Amino acid sequence: MVTVGAVLRAHGLRGEVLVDADSENPERFRKGSRLLANLGGRVRRLEVASSRPHRGRQLVRFADVTDRNGAEELRGALLEVPEDQVPAAEDGTFYYFQLVGCRVVDRRLGELGEVTSVVEDGGGVLLEVATASGSGGGSVLVPFANALLPEIDIGEGLIVSDLPEGLLEACGSTS
Repeated sequence: MVTVGAVLRAHGLRGEVLVDADSENPERFRKGSRLLANLGGRVRRLEVASSRPHRGRQLVRFADVTDRNGAEELRGALLEVPEDQVPAAEDGTFYYFQLVGCRVVDRRLGELGEVTSVVEDGGGVLLEVATASGSGGGSVLVPFANALLPEIDIGEGLIVSDLPEGLLEACGSTS
């Protein structure tokens, strides 16, 4: 499953919810679209009845949610679709979910670990890599930049890095 948004809160009295969309697909929240709402492992099927942009987010009304109480029940839900409903990424680009789980091997240092998350911090995109057990545990944030990650093979689940000396020590965490 791929997360395409998150329900932030109810909006108004007629069942609308404010959604922080995590999808660039303009059709994702169109009328008739089907989504799964995952609220702590409890999954509910939903159909979009209407949606409209609102201050950089989406206001969405689902077909079987007709009042504020029903909308409040969705607060905090992750909105998901099956991976096969996500269009293929353009050549040379990747969806964040495709990077999570990839092994990271540095040309100089060898096995670093596995990507556990992708972080956008305003200064760029970072890969959080859980470091291999032999290097003391913890994690390191690696900038998602062509110069530092010259090879990415999603099919093989492998990212080859070329990190400058000292980066791991400067960006690592033992927590």
